[in-house]
Amino acid sequence: MYHKHLKFVVILLILVLLAEAAFVGMVHLEDRGIVLFSAGETTPAEAVPVQTLPAVTQPPTEAPTEAATEPSTEPVETLPPDQSFLISFTGDCTLGSTPAKSYASDGFIQTIGEDYGHPFRETVHIFETDDLTLANLESVIGDEGASVGKTFVFRGPAEYTQILTLGSVEAVTLANNHAKDYGSKGYEGTKGHLEEAGISYVEDYSTLIYTTEGGLIVGVCAADGSVNAIKTDKVLDCIAQLQDAGVHIIICAFHWGNEGEYRPTEAQQELAKAAIDAGADIIWGNHPHVLQKIEEYNGGIIYYSLGNFSFGGNSNPRDLDSAVLQQEVILHGDGTVTLGELTIIPISISSASRGNNFQPIPCEEGSEQYERIMSKLDGTFDGSNLTIDYSHLQ
Repeated sequence: MYHKHLKFVVILLILVLLAEAAFVGMVHLEDRGIVLFSAGETTPAEAVPVQTLPAVTQPPTEAPTEAATEPSTEPVETLPPDQSFLISFTGDCTLGSTPAKSYASDGFIQTIGEDYGHPFRETVHIFETDDLTLANLESVIGDEGASVGKTFVFRGPAEYTQILTLGSVEAVTLANNHAKDYGSKGYEGTKGHLEEAGISYVEDYSTLIYTTEGGLIVGVCAADGSVNAIKTDKVLDCIAQLQDAGVHIIICAFHWGNEGEYRPTEAQQELAKAAIDAGADIIWGNHPHVLQKIEEYNGGIIYYSLGNFSFGGNSNPRDLDSAVLQQEVILHGDGTVTLGELTIIPISISSASRGNNFQPIPCEEGSEQYERIMSKLDGTFDGSNLTIDYSHLQ
């Protein structure tokens, strides 16, 4: 019995020792930062750090839209303002006489003498205010060459370029039936004298590009149909050349029609409209020695004939009616051009009470001549055509 009791005591002692060892091991694990949890237990709330973030407010859901365009940082292009230009047109300027009239007291040469400002004295104030003045120079300037033997040949001395410069004329057309009255030498001499005087010119079936001081680029093409009909295809080629050159406005100077007729021919009308359809803006006609109507067509304008102006070819003409036309041209900021207002200035080709002193002068507004001129230009004139008689020059 004693041995059984001793065995019990030993067993009990062993169990106590084992329990103490287990308790000491757990304490050591906790000291090393390791926590043991038995099944079914949960970690305390403070065991896991929690960061509280503010709630994110989402915008309401909308249908997809195009991305908003961000403001451009590039400078906004500002177009330059519109510019207004004025181009003046006149009729025939025959600055000279026939050989038979060279020494006649009532002829152009003797009337003018050395007073080169005389022909434009009453109209220069009109031309000084424009940007470009165009005239039809229907005579030879200079003493080069010999007469080609026609019944009527006209020329004046080289100094006559001063008539144009003093009259504020910047450019002339030589596409007419008197520019070569003294052959090729006379023609080349005329061009040389014009160049020396700083006057621009345009030749038959040729072009001129003239840039005004204000920057308007004017293209002019010219054609003479006084002997042979003007060739439309050649005119259209000239217009195309000017378009390719980038001019702002195109003017066609046509020497055409029948002398003394107040109404344009069908051929004149067809050619004018074909030129505008091809890109011309203004048709400027001469040769009939009388006025013909003005017509608007397809965005362009046609001056069929402006008659005579300072006309040395006749000392006593029966028709003294003429006009200066001043066409406004508007150059827009985007580079496009439109025609503005047209100013009509009725003119008498002589300021003398009798005969022709070769000095055009504006008519008095409301006068009989003023009203007659306006009727010729608006197409309502119902008078008979003029039979032009040059027998007194022979």
